[in-house]
Amino acid sequence: MVGPEQPLLPGTEAPGAKFERKADEIIRQYPVSRRSAALPLLHHWQEEFGFVSQRAVEWIAEKLELKPIHLLELVTFYPMLRVRPGGKINFKVCRTLSCALAGSHDLFAEIRERCGATASAGHGMYVSPDGAYSVEFVECLAACGSAPAMMVGEEEFERATIDTVERVLTKSKARRATGGMRKD
Repeated sequence: MVGPEQPLLPGTEAPGAKFERKADEIIRQYPVSRRSAALPLLHHWQEEFGFVSQRAVEWIAEKLELKPIHLLELVTFYPMLRVRPGGKINFKVCRTLSCALAGSHDLFAEIRERCGATASAGHGMYVSPDGAYSVEFVECLAACGSAPAMMVGEEEFERATIDTVERVLTKSKARRATGGMRKD
């Protein structure tokens, strides 16, 4: 939960013309009530900038002619909205029943340890001190028959093990060493 102990970051993001065109397109999909575009716009912001800042809340509120508190209510309620930047490499570990029974909680703990992801970024996400890695639990990844499941960026891994994590980490470290790190 976001509160006095974990306020939104001020943010310095500057939406460009392409971003604004997409925002306007999203708003047009809700002709009866512009307010209905709030959640899609928050997702749009997060996809572009990696998290939802105070700047995002203010910008979207102005765009939709709402008070910022109406956006803040959404940001603090929905766990899929991040109030802090995640790591450049983001591990998402399924925590639903099939995956939990297959060891996803142990996998989550092991990833946190190997990545040094100990700092809370809110909503159950943990980030490494250097910002390179983050790990979070997510709801169903639709791989119940081959649990535990995890995603790294947009790539899904079924029957994930510590060996799977090691391969991902080795690959990401090689990418970082050659300057090929990409935002996932």
